[in-house]
Amino acid sequence: MAGKKTFKDYFLFLFGLFVSGLGVAITKKGELGVSPVSSVANILSISFPSLTLGNWLIVWNCVLILGQILILGKRFQWFQLLQIPLSFLFGYFTDFGSWLMSFFDFSAYAFRLGCVLIGTIVLALGISITVSVNVIMNSGEAFVKAISDRFRKNFGTVKIIFDVSCVTLSVIMSLFFFGGKIVGTREGTVIAALLTGVCVKFFMKTRHSA
Repeated sequence: MAGKKTFKDYFLFLFGLFVSGLGVAITKKGELGVSPVSSVANILSISFPSLTLGNWLIVWNCVLILGQILILGKRFQWFQLLQIPLSFLFGYFTDFGSWLMSFFDFSAYAFRLGCVLIGTIVLALGISITVSVNVIMNSGEAFVKAISDRFRKNFGTVKIIFDVSCVTLSVIMSLFFFGGKIVGTREGTVIAALLTGVCVKFFMKTRHSA
């Protein structure tokens, strides 16, 4: 965490977290796949619906936090454990967004694709807000940074490998749980993977120039 943080910084961070969760929920409503980082939790929520997508996102984020500890060992900064309560908040925000979206019924493909596009933009906005205030990294990005720091690899390269690995794992899980069928990982996942970073850069540039 860089510099002294103000109440406004923390408020903006929580707001950005809420917007990110809403973005995931809107994307999920399209039923064409979610962002790569959320794809594993999405498959688990479809396979084991007794837990919501938000619940599985909490579990997945905690796994990523544990991964950071194992990768970094003594280098792990213990204030990063704040990612745990933030993971719970993100999960709850996602479920709240899913509840809001439950009042809408989109059956036409065009509307479902629109959900993916709008959800991706909203998610990118949320990410740009949380990144700009620089309070604490989300568990996905922190996991990537842990690998990048530990093995001295380029962050962007590791991020691409991580996203591809998440999608690959979700496809493998889908094939296993649904008898050889690919469920929950579709064109929406590809769209989210391609557009999220671009939209985040756009929002970050807009915020810096404002």
